[in-house]
Amino acid sequence: MSSIGDLLAQLLQIYQLVLLARVLLSWFPDIDRSNAIVQFLYDVTEPVLEPVRRRLPRGSTIDFSPLVVFFGISVLSMIIRAIF
Repeated sequence: MSSIGDLLAQLLQIYQLVLLARVLLSWFPDIDRSNAIVQFLYDVTEPVLEPVRRRLPRGSTIDFSPLVVFFGISVLSMIIRAIF
């Protein structure tokens, strides 16, 4: 894989880790949202999660948008590996 492909793959992996941290934070409802790290995680992930969340059917108390984004990142990673 070229250096551009490697860089893109690494950035996607980092974003997956950030997204995982955001998901894990959702398990703690009393978390202080004004904390700088928590705010960073929300600021970085919400622009991606919110459009996905709007397109998913409503009615469930479970937010499946992170799962959809994880799947999308996995597909994008496979495409990058195939191209580069």
